[in-house]
Amino acid sequence: MQDKKIKKIVLAYSGGLDTSIIIPWLKENYDNPEIIAVSGDVGQGTELEGLEEKAIATGASKLYIEHLTEEFIKDFVYPTVKAGAKYEGEYLLGTSFARPIIAKRIVDIALAEGADAICHGCTGKGNDQVRFELAIKAFAPQMKIIAPWRIWDIKSREEEIAYAEAHNIPLKINRETNYSKDKNLWHLSHEGLDLEDPANEPTYEKPGFLEMGVSPMQAPDKPTYVTISFEKGEAVAIDGEKLTPVQVVEKLNELGGANGIGLCDLVENRLVGMKSRGVYETPGGTILYRAHEILETLCLDRDTQHYKALVAQEYADLVYFGKWYTPLREALQAFVDKTQEFVTGDVKLKLYKGNIINAGTTSPYSLYNPEFATFDEDEVYDQKDSAGFINLYGLPLTVRAMMLNSLKK
Repeated sequence: MQDKKIKKIVLAYSGGLDTSIIIPWLKENYDNPEIIAVSGDVGQGTELEGLEEKAIATGASKLYIEHLTEEFIKDFVYPTVKAGAKYEGEYLLGTSFARPIIAKRIVDIALAEGADAICHGCTGKGNDQVRFELAIKAFAPQMKIIAPWRIWDIKSREEEIAYAEAHNIPLKINRETNYSKDKNLWHLSHEGLDLEDPANEPTYEKPGFLEMGVSPMQAPDKPTYVTISFEKGEAVAIDGEKLTPVQVVEKLNELGGANGIGLCDLVENRLVGMKSRGVYETPGGTILYRAHEILETLCLDRDTQHYKALVAQEYADLVYFGKWYTPLREALQAFVDKTQEFVTGDVKLKLYKGNIINAGTTSPYSLYNPEFATFDEDEVYDQKDSAGFINLYGLPLTVRAMMLNSLKK
């Protein structure tokens, strides 16, 4: 396994179970190379505490902590929300669109440091290996990639814990709380342990399981109202207060979490072909998606709204499959941005025990015209016009029916 040409490795480092043991493993198996750890801060909060000390103590020469949260929300999350992209109709892509921005920054550092290889801790079963490596190939196509999970002898998270204990590597987990988790400002995912059996109900009410909010059963008995203001498809204010994209997500996380919003128990189809079960917490994101969808019902014409739903599905697949830095994703973004020119207005929502209830929507560009839509008397719509329209609209059916009837004679 040893490649003596590899003298310097840049490692995508989270400080979690996988990357905690990868540093000493690389030292042992690649002739003691220099390991430079890189952590991307996309809003995972306290998970970054003590990371530099831990990385260096386990063998890294240095740790870069790259603060990417603003860019993450503005340039990755907001474009995806505007697209209305949900993988398989439910998953709000919390892990998926966090990987490209982190991977690109790792490439930047690897090139600046003159690294011989980039290493990541993704498993050979997961989607993240694809997301990381496609981003690396987009910006450093000749860079060697090391993926320990595809070549080492360790076969399970249980064996990883044993390796860490044998090498005196401190962990924040134990065998009983060994869920595989991924956290950023947008979401928190839970996989593994009892969740691997879809027959098991998630332990939402169990202390310590949920981290971004409470279960709907534990939410207040009184609803919370919130008004979100949009400009060209992007949320810019909450309850009249102008906020940055990060502040919008933070505020909606707070409101959504308190009201049991945004829990998703999903069996999804991974890129590599297998099905996997995960539980996702996306309190603010779920509110933001719903508010944006409601506003679009006022501001988009029928044909654009229907076609955009098809684009949303393709966009979600691209993001989930790690194809953020591709011509097609960029082209679809251009279409999405065009559709958002008049998606401006206010959406009032009622949050109650896991539910998001529409409580009123306004827009200066609303296409909803009460005079046309009313069931009462109006002066703008002549109902007799519909007869000719239906005759023309149904002409292909009429002609076909006449042909079939002629065959029966």
